[in-house]
Amino acid sequence: MAAPRTLVELFYDVVSPYSWLGFEVLCRYQHIWNINLRFRPAFLGGIMQATGNKPPAMLPKRAEYLLKDIKRMGKYYQVPVQISADDFQRILSKGSLGAMRFITAIDMTQPQFVETISREFWIRFWSQREDINQPASILAVAKQAGLSSEEAQKLLEMVSSPAVKNRLKETTEDAIKYGEKNGWDQFLHFQAPRCEKGKNIRRKKNMCVYVNIYKKCLYTYIKNACVCVYKVFLTEHPRDVNLC
Repeated sequence: MAAPRTLVELFYDVVSPYSWLGFEVLCRYQHIWNINLRFRPAFLGGIMQATGNKPPAMLPKRAEYLLKDIKRMGKYYQVPVQISADDFQRILSKGSLGAMRFITAIDMTQPQFVETISREFWIRFWSQREDINQPASILAVAKQAGLSSEEAQKLLEMVSSPAVKNRLKETTEDAIKYGEKNGWDQFLHFQAPRCEKGKNIRRKKNMCVYVNIYKKCLYTYIKNACVCVYKVFLTEHPRDVNLC
């Protein structure tokens, strides 16, 4: 009998390069890891404001490390993220509210496009280094993701609606709740299946073991979108991955 799948909710904002790394890792390995992946587009600026947290780029030493870390992890995971010191000001001045509202509108109406549209926003912002909030930019991303001009225009009109604004606000509040108010760091929420009592979990190759590993590592290894957790998992538990 196949092991039950674990629900993994990914809260993310396309303004975050770490979220892109975590997004691609989860998409890449979701079937190997036997998880049900649910995308939860949220607004990182709202999380920062609600928690009183500050972007790591505002701390000089952390910003210096972040530049090296993103480049290293982008190469490791083969994600075409391009980052420089100039990007910190670009993030602070432009943000991502328009893009995240558009992704939210798609999540509400055509969820099958959420993965593709999110990836295209990341590519535009972090690879092509272009705007993602202006209407023309959003429509260009929608076209690249395979949406028709009519569909994209209707979705763009939804961006300013109370329904979309409230949905994004509610998801952002959920991210804060699950993250225990650590705005930048906690972007994954696990809903694990129950392990059977009396089983030797060291030998039981299923997601109960994996989620326990994740939770144990969560506060020690986690960084932004939890990429470090998965790096630890892949390097320390390769046989478990192959046996999923």
